[in-house]
Amino acid sequence: MKDVMDEKYKKEYETLIRYIESDYPESLDGRFAGMVVNSNRVLFANSPEGIKVKWIILEDNALNVNIRVDPGIRIDTPVHLCFGILNKIGKQKINMDIEVGKDSVVKFVSHCIFPNSVDISHLMDARIHLHPGARMEYHEVHIHGKSGHITLVPSGKVRVDAGAEFKSYFTLKSGIAGDVDIDYEISIYDDAVCFLESKIHGREKDKIKIKESVFLKGNNSKGIIKTRVVLRDYSFGDITGEIIGEGDNSKGHVDCMEVVFDNAVAKASPIVFAKNPKSKVTHEAAIGSIDRKQLITLMARGLSEEEAIDIIVGGLLR
Repeated sequence: MKDVMDEKYKKEYETLIRYIESDYPESLDGRFAGMVVNSNRVLFANSPEGIKVKWIILEDNALNVNIRVDPGIRIDTPVHLCFGILNKIGKQKINMDIEVGKDSVVKFVSHCIFPNSVDISHLMDARIHLHPGARMEYHEVHIHGKSGHITLVPSGKVRVDAGAEFKSYFTLKSGIAGDVDIDYEISIYDDAVCFLESKIHGREKDKIKIKESVFLKGNNSKGIIKTRVVLRDYSFGDITGEIIGEGDNSKGHVDCMEVVFDNAVAKASPIVFAKNPKSKVTHEAAIGSIDRKQLITLMARGLSEEEAIDIIVGGLLR
């Protein structure tokens, strides 16, 4: 069922869509599943056959979003979620519950858009359950303004049942990061797989805290945590990747890299913990500056130092 909530909100809808239509035009076609939200107002929602998108606004103005993917279906076009605040000041609280049925395949593209921020808060609490054999990708793309203050608090718990596969990607596409506090726990069962990747560029006085914990509960379960953070000016990064091996022949790896410029400060805490002698968990972490040779080579081709740094940073975060 397709639902545009109110004609007077059409301008808000069109404004949000302009930020993202060049990247994902196919996911904005009204035939496909998804929703567009400004603050706590649902401007558009669509639930084609095989997927159900429901919501309710609570007394504290939090928005509860419930998404169900039927068992045994493959959704070839991304399910598009857009959560934005167009005002300069505001608070958005989203409680999201996603359930992917047995043997289903689905990809979510979630845009979080705060282009005019003076004082914005975005809080997301997610509960995700992949039933046996399901495969799900979740791409979270942030588009922020170049100034002001933003507080981001995404958190969640994910259950990946036997033989299922969960992949999650977090990217700051543009603008300041703000105060970021990411906290996710993923439980992986027999023969299941998860892959988590975060890429953030911190500037000015951004504060970036990421904690991701993967529990390899099942036999032959596998998990990878990959983080790339670039810190400039007076920004601060505190990255924790944790993998706990519990199942027989479970395997996990933490890969964290932070690149530091100017007066930025970085902290990396890879944690690997084996509760089973048949589990293998490894880690690598690196904090440092960019390769000076690369910088000199680019500047020799006519680029300024700032332009050369931007190219190197773009390559690290690509």
